[in-house]
Amino acid sequence: MTFPGADIEHTLEPLWRGMLVYRVLTLVSAVAVVLLSLGEYASRAGAIAVVVVMAAWTAGSGYLYLRRPTGPDRRAWVACADVVVTFAVMAATPLVQTPAQLAADAAVMGSIWTSGPVLACAIAFGVPGGIAGAAVVSAALVGFQARVAAELPDIQLLALAGLTIGFASTVLRRSAERVRRAVASEAAMAERERLARAVHDGVLQVLGYVRRRGAALGGPAGELGALAGEQEFALRTLLTTGSAPVDERGRRDLAAALRVLASSRITVSTPAHPVELPAHTVDELVAVVSAALANVALHVGPDAPAWVLLEDVGSGVEISVRDEGPGIPEGRLAAAEVEGRLGVARSMRGRVHDLGGTISCDTGPGRGTEWIVELRKDGA
Repeated sequence: MTFPGADIEHTLEPLWRGMLVYRVLTLVSAVAVVLLSLGEYASRAGAIAVVVVMAAWTAGSGYLYLRRPTGPDRRAWVACADVVVTFAVMAATPLVQTPAQLAADAAVMGSIWTSGPVLACAIAFGVPGGIAGAAVVSAALVGFQARVAAELPDIQLLALAGLTIGFASTVLRRSAERVRRAVASEAAMAERERLARAVHDGVLQVLGYVRRRGAALGGPAGELGALAGEQEFALRTLLTTGSAPVDERGRRDLAAALRVLASSRITVSTPAHPVELPAHTVDELVAVVSAALANVALHVGPDAPAWVLLEDVGSGVEISVRDEGPGIPEGRLAAAEVEGRLGVARSMRGRVHDLGGTISCDTGPGRGTEWIVELRKDGA
């Protein structure tokens, strides 16, 4: 899957360019209105000064809007400054216009040019930015002309423009994010296929041979063969599922990270869809599960089977690690903590509690052990 011509790193550029074209056209219209009725103004010099400020700001802000960011996009700050400058231009209305112009409901200073920052804020901040920009400009319209009824259609148009462009920018951002993930997934899949071919022709064949020969010879060689089989299974799982990369928001797929723990004795079941959490949270949860699996190998046996289940319950996640060992006698965990053996307390409970989650142990003689970790997504 490819996306020819898709600029997913600068997805809002068409909106910025369209806004600048609109700004220049509205500047020409507003300047023409001022020049054609220049003799009617109370202060001709003031009207010309306002026109010069509008032209200079359009040129300066246009240059900043057109620059593609190489680092953090600071055009949102330019949009905020745009609102301030436009408000100042509109504030010059009672100073420049005559009482007759004000009484006749003449266009506010800047005229249609003043709608530009509404579009800029909508592109930069989405729907909330568009509404906020429209509110500021609308307040200036009413405040400097004191005609609410006359300005109501303009206020409605400003609000509609802020909503429409804000919604469009939000949709474009989300679409670009989906495309970015698809491209990253495609690249990761292609890399896994390349590695799988290379590894299959070398490492996997050797591990498979050692596993078979060890099983045939038995004894110590059989133990080495079993270890080789474990590594062969783990490597095949890694090549099949891949690791859990960190995205640009600092999040990882917990399901993919847990699937890498699967082996010939460890069964991992996860949802088919990604379960995204902050990368640090995923690392800590994987460490908790790994500690539980290590306890199974240590206390139940290196060949003892274990099951890992991840459930996405909407508002949170639940992980269970279960074995079929003899269980933990009552009071054993508390006694171990008193004796200074804090592996479970620090490695498992401490990690989960630091994340704001809960961990419980369901165990008993002859019925195995099940660790259950619960964590809310909004607290992660």
